[in-house]
This record gives sequence, C-alpha cells and structure tokens, in this order.
Amino acid sequence: MAGIREMLEELEERTLHPRAALSARTRGRERPERDDVERPSFQRDRDRIVHCKAFRRLAGKTQVFLAPRGDHYRTRLTHTLEVAQVGRSIARALRLNEMLVEAMVMGHDLGHTPFGHAGERLLNEVLPGGFHHVVQSLRVVEVLENEGRGLNLTAEVRDGILRHSKGKGNVLLKGSGAQALTLEAEIVRIADIIAYVNHDLDDALRAGLFAEPDVPAEIRRTLGASRSEWFATLVHDVMRSDVDGGQHIEMSPEVHGALLALRDFLYARVYENPVVHDEFVKAQRILRDLYAWCLEDAARFRERAGLPPREGEPLERTVADWLSGMTDRFAIGTWEALFVPRPWSVV
Repeated sequence: MAGIREMLEELEERTLHPRAALSARTRGRERPERDDVERPSFQRDRDRIVHCKAFRRLAGKTQVFLAPRGDHYRTRLTHTLEVAQVGRSIARALRLNEMLVEAMVMGHDLGHTPFGHAGERLLNEVLPGGFHHVVQSLRVVEVLENEGRGLNLTAEVRDGILRHSKGKGNVLLKGSGAQALTLEAEIVRIADIIAYVNHDLDDALRAGLFAEPDVPAEIRRTLGASRSEWFATLVHDVMRSDVDGGQHIEMSPEVHGALLALRDFLYARVYENPVVHDEFVKAQRILRDLYAWCLEDAARFRERAGLPPREGEPLERTVADWLSGMTDRFAIGTWEALFVPRPWSVV
C-alpha cells in the first residue's frame, strides 16, 4: 500500500503540466537524506524554511517604511506571504508545482538586512567583495541556519531563491541569457515584483506620499481603472503564458511595459523620496557604527554575538552575517546599548 508521500507524488505526476518540476524527480540535496514518510521533497523544504529562525525575523524587518506609525504597513514577512499568494495562483493556473513555488518564496528574502534596501546598500559598501540579499539568502539556507549546518534544501528551491532578484533590470528571464532550473523559479521572480509594486503603492498612498491620480495615465490605461484591476491585470497576464511552446514564463509587451513604468514611478516617488531617504540615512549610520565596532575587537564582537569563528572565513564575513540577520528593533537596540550613554545612578 502506497504511503502518503507516494500518493502526493503520484498526484503531481498525474495532474501537473509535463514541464512542471516534480517532487519525486528532484535533482536532490547536497547531503543525501531518506525520503520523508508523509511529505514530498518540496513540501519538506517549505516546512524547514517556515520553521527556521531567519524566517521568523522577517516580521521585524522593514519593507519600505522604517518603523511606521501604523499597524497596516508591510514588513518583509507580509511581503513574503503576498508573493506566495501571487506565485501559487499563477502556478495553479499554469498547472505548475505550487508547493515548489511556495518553498522558493518563503526563502527568497531570508538574507535581507534590517532597514530594507538601505541596509543592503550600506553592507554592500563596507563589506569587501560586496553584499547582496539574494546571495545572503542562499547563505542562510546553505550555511547559517540549523546551528551552522544549513537546511539542506533541494537544488530546485536553492535555484529559485537565487533567481528572484531583478533590481532595476529585466523582470523576465526571456532574452536575458539566464536559465533557471524550473519554470517555477521564473514564476517567483515575476510574482515578487507584482506583489511589491502593488503593496508598496498601497503603503505609499497610506503614507500620503502621493494620490492615486498621480500614477501616470498611460499606466492606468493599460492596467485598469482601480488598484484591484491593476493587480488582476498583472496576474492574469502572466497566467496566459504559453508553457506548452514557450521557453519562459512571459508577459505581454503592453502589460510588461506598464509594470516597468509602475516600478519606475515608485522608485521616483517612494524609494528615492527625500522623506523616506532621510530616515534611511540615519538607519545606515546605525549599521555603519555597528560594523566598525565589531571589527575593532574580534573577541569582544564574538562574545556579544555568540558566534564562534568559522574556519576559513574572515571576520568581516561573520560581522555581515550578524548584522544582516538583525531585525530593525534589534539593530536599533544594540546601537543604543553600545553608543548611547546611560544616566548615572547611585543606589
């Protein structure tokens, strides 16, 4: 009699598209393991990520607005959940592997710094060799989590984590020369930007940085009359990808252009807005001070951080691991403890 895992694997084989990544045909893990009794490989990866400490810390990391006064602004954790919703919806429509998409999404931002991209830019500036949250996310799951043993995820999930970042570059892998291991990784890449342009726009409107009519008319003509229509247009456009004949997950030129224009609008009006930027300059000062303090005395740093030396790695690398793993609150609290004088008291 087949077990639960075998039944779930057989369901994938029977119902998913021929180009879907199947759990039973994974390229495997760096360290071979016995199959789980109940969970296929990609579900097992998803669960490992959700239960790791780095995932829980996403709740305390900035998405766009630093320490906002309001309960409804996004964090890295809520961003991750929204990307998962978009990605799974697209995967289901295309009959690709939803569980693989979710596993990739849950791990895609684990390496993000406190204070959003401002923190990332600061670490990239001071760390020899640079810093990028995508590479750090992969380092989290391969090296740092599980007391330094890593999570030993499948090759497909690790590839999806590595492929998700776009910056100001091309959203689609088509024409980029890059090739992901799976179509599911391409879904994650697109779902990430669809989620963040929509929720960052919503947060910016809540913050009063601009009004909805300020969004360029050509974007609204392409995507629709309301924000809910914009979101639906973007998602439904990806759902029309030709996975039978096409090599990549695609978007129509018109909708893809509108998505890029909306991203550019957000860069100009939100991400590079002086009001937002000025606060992040202060946040960068916190990380710069902490980085310098850690390098001044390696033994003192390791005692405070509770991190043993890792063979063959420079101190700067360990400091970057510690700082990038901080939540906003922990970074601010650590900086205050180290650099803000405490009032003298006599008992």
